[in-house]
Amino acid sequence: MTIEQDFFNQYRLMYRPFIKQLNIQLEPYQLYSSQWAVLRFLNDKGPHSFVEIANFMTIEKPSVTKLVHKLIELGYVETTTGKDKREKLVHLSPYGEELVQKIQLQLKSFFEQALAGVPKQDIDIATQVLARICMNINQ
Repeated sequence: MTIEQDFFNQYRLMYRPFIKQLNIQLEPYQLYSSQWAVLRFLNDKGPHSFVEIANFMTIEKPSVTKLVHKLIELGYVETTTGKDKREKLVHLSPYGEELVQKIQLQLKSFFEQALAGVPKQDIDIATQVLARICMNINQ
């Protein structure tokens, strides 16, 4: 096995169990990792259109529509009309803002446990490497 194959194999072996455990952490809030990604995006970047969310998540707009409608149903997000009346902006509801803070606190220990024994410098390097790979794939 080449070093490249080994790297992506290790990534795959880490990714699935991570998402499974993340979904377990999110289950009390009736959320899955993809819905959590939308909430985090809106929390970090503010209101965005369905298209912008789709671009950020690299998924199709109909998938975002389904995700957002579920988040609206749960009371976590709301929509408003954008500059163009055809455009809808999605933003966190006041309840959603509180919930994101609560979940982030809960997930802090989960992330710390997952990264236990990994030096901060290695985490920084891995973060940069994954960002670069993402850029290479999306060119």
